[in-house]
Amino acid sequence: MEKKVFEIENKDIGKRLDLFLQERFPSFSRSHFSKLIEDGLVTVNNKKVKSGWKLRLGEVVEVEFKEPEKISTEAEEVPFDIVYEDDDLVVVNKPQGVVVHPCSSTKSGTLVNGLLYRIKNLSGINGVLRPGIVHRLDKETSGLLVVAKNDKAHISLAKQIKDKTCKRNYLAILEGNLKEDSGEIKTYIARDKKDRKKMAVSDSGREAITDYKVLERFKNACFVEFSLKTGRTHQIRVHAKYLGHPIIGDKVYGKEVKGLEGQLLHAYRLAFIHPTTLKEMTFEAPLPDYFENYLEKLRKQ
Repeated sequence: MEKKVFEIENKDIGKRLDLFLQERFPSFSRSHFSKLIEDGLVTVNNKKVKSGWKLRLGEVVEVEFKEPEKISTEAEEVPFDIVYEDDDLVVVNKPQGVVVHPCSSTKSGTLVNGLLYRIKNLSGINGVLRPGIVHRLDKETSGLLVVAKNDKAHISLAKQIKDKTCKRNYLAILEGNLKEDSGEIKTYIARDKKDRKKMAVSDSGREAITDYKVLERFKNACFVEFSLKTGRTHQIRVHAKYLGHPIIGDKVYGKEVKGLEGQLLHAYRLAFIHPTTLKEMTFEAPLPDYFENYLEKLRKQ
């Protein structure tokens, strides 16, 4: 394991421990450090503390980084469309059912395996398990992702996501009908205390903000556009459930639907500033056939 040691200075007095660490290692998420703290791999003055510990002047913070589990990241032919590519980045359209990067439960057939098969260079900031990966989509969510081909592009794109200047829009079909035609959902999201694989609205979580607009209403469903202002894990899916109208086909936060492999959620628009040219770039991906077919079925009811 690799160990890092910090002594708290005046500028960091009062900061949360997890936030302090995330600021020092911006390529890792705050939730990543929360997990390290929970596992006892972070200490303050040689004592285990919680993620929300408020730092004091002179305290010594020690962080041990686990060696990543050795998982195959060999190049494989994986189905996905390249929407755009240049020397700095690639924009891909990920199909439903493809995991973004290898993990303990999925060691092959991921988007990363496919990227290694088709792309010569990828940024190395996120290590060998997640080369080029700046942001993610859930396995059963389809749509647009931007992938970095070098570290300069990765840092720029990651900062845009953190600063909320990268615009990400999604389309979804929800169970039932939302009361309002548009609005903002503002909550806090954390790991579900009863099921660590799920997320939930919680006062102890991180702020999550999503805008929504109803595009079309049906008898027992509605077609909605979502815009992310923050990027929490499962954010749109959790917020849809919070509103009392889960995404159709969401097996985790709603219910399984016969004929659907997963939730009807598609990342259809992505906009960001190019790391080198500094020009704004906007991309759109059409709805997958299964999504369009479900819409047409609703329109005929």
